[in-house]
Amino acid sequence: MSVHHLLGQYGYGAVFLLVAAESLGVPLPGETILIAAGIYAGSTHHLSIWLVFAVAAAAAIVGDNVGFWIGDKGGYRLLHRYGRYVRVRDSEIKVGRLVFDRHGGKVVFFGRFVSVLRTYAAFLAGTLKMPWRRFIVYNAAGGVVWAAIYSFVPFEAGKAITKESHTITIGLAAVALVVVVAAIVVVKRKAKQLEAAAEAAYPGPLPLR
Repeated sequence: MSVHHLLGQYGYGAVFLLVAAESLGVPLPGETILIAAGIYAGSTHHLSIWLVFAVAAAAAIVGDNVGFWIGDKGGYRLLHRYGRYVRVRDSEIKVGRLVFDRHGGKVVFFGRFVSVLRTYAAFLAGTLKMPWRRFIVYNAAGGVVWAAIYSFVPFEAGKAITKESHTITIGLAAVALVVVVAAIVVVKRKAKQLEAAAEAAYPGPLPLR
């Protein structure tokens, strides 16, 4: 079933379902259907672009919060109890918590614009115990800005956006790859300092909750 068929048959419901599912951690084409919905609204006027934007923003925020809750209630316990079986040490979990404590807002906000992070950032934020009140601020801001860009820009540009979509995707993938490689290099070089800082921030055994 094509994206355009989904939009024609289910309209805003398809946008909400796919965006929310992708946001809570299911690898579905949430961004793709939002771009398609913007084009569809502009070319057919069968959908209101303002409702497309509102539905996408709400779905992103709701989906992310469900993903955060799953990570907070289940992900952390699983990682704490069974992480050693997949070679994830307590010291590495502490480093992850330190990163989200210091830079979690940036990860949640900008992660909304990168496909892999968009799917898993909320779950990781919950798993690594980012405070929910801080998470919801950056999550809502990222969801609204992302929904605005990926609904109104395709709406205004019409079908021409499809010609640029591959270039945009390749560009984002290249930027994400550079960021990931740079982060790995920095973490490897400063692993000991990060572990020491994380141990100072969270001394002793990790709590179960």
